[in-house]
Amino acid sequence: MQHRDQESTDGTDGGELTVPMAWLYAEYIADELLRTGDLMPPTSFEFRAGRDALALTIFLSDSGGELPGIRVVSQLDTWLSLTAYDQPWQDWVRERMARRAAEAIRSGAPAPDLDLAEAAWRWLEETELLAPDLNAVPGGGAPGGEDEGPKVWTPAWQLGLPLGHLAIHLF
Repeated sequence: MQHRDQESTDGTDGGELTVPMAWLYAEYIADELLRTGDLMPPTSFEFRAGRDALALTIFLSDSGGELPGIRVVSQLDTWLSLTAYDQPWQDWVRERMARRAAEAIRSGAPAPDLDLAEAAWRWLEETELLAPDLNAVPGGGAPGGEDEGPKVWTPAWQLGLPLGHLAIHLF
């Protein structure tokens, strides 16, 4: 009988349940960074977009499986550079996700962390949020507060990434 260190089962045959600790830890760090920055209400879609974008950045930047043991402060500069405006973040995410998926297929072991990361990435790519139109012609919009200016539907990752970047910067 071949034994694997981790088996993912529904618990009915006595197998171990694989817990996605790396993803849950990445999501916890992202949540704390955003809450500390106090940029958006934690119940908003914008907060979720920022949390998911940050969690993906944190999770995918961990190449050695050391995430649960890292000191967050030691990684802030890495995460800040990965989420910077001029970086091709979505290409980096796609490349890292493909690499992780290939590793999971090769190992044949359950990959619950990857499953959750893929679900977050799908949501970030497929969900559009109404955001301020930063390309609008100055003075062309209605006068008033920021909530009254021109808006545009934006993929969630394009809104979440700068929120995450700012949250890291403010930490």
